[in-house]
Amino acid sequence: MLPLSENDQRTLLRAAREALAGFLNNGQIPAAEESSDALRQHCGAFVTLRKGKNLRGCIGVIEAVKPLYQVVRECTVWAAVQDPRFPPVTKDELAELNLEISALSPLFDISPEKIEVGQHGLLISHGALRGLLLPQVATEWKWDSRRFLEETCRKAGLPADAWRNGARIQAFTAQVFEEAHTAHTSHPAA
Repeated sequence: MLPLSENDQRTLLRAAREALAGFLNNGQIPAAEESSDALRQHCGAFVTLRKGKNLRGCIGVIEAVKPLYQVVRECTVWAAVQDPRFPPVTKDELAELNLEISALSPLFDISPEKIEVGQHGLLISHGALRGLLLPQVATEWKWDSRRFLEETCRKAGLPADAWRNGARIQAFTAQVFEEAHTAHTSHPAA
């Protein structure tokens, strides 16, 4: 699936913004079809919304169960209105938001010594508990691989050292791209 062309990246970012604008204006994600073969492939993805430098929402799908363009459109809306850490995004905020998309590779098992900060995202699971952190999180926080493992365990609700004590460690890579850092105009209601 990866890498996506620059044109595919721009198309996804535009589709994500149109989906969010449509939802905030009409309460529905507008229907859309995609002609690019790459964007019709099934792929996991996360969408991160930022208002200035502040996180405003982030939700994704790990498993590749739908076409990428559809996953991105849905996750954009979910990040805006269903991230339990934040109140729902309002129509008035739309122009202030910057969208970032992370298109995910399939998961693979990895040993702790093989983890590359900035290259790998992590999913740590034990029983029903699972925690995921995107590759860019460790880079943004300047974590080494041990701290990355510990923080992913904490995100799962596990003890920080669960990665040493039977938790499953899986990794993935992500192609990460975002909108240019400029103000966005609201799209008219569809």
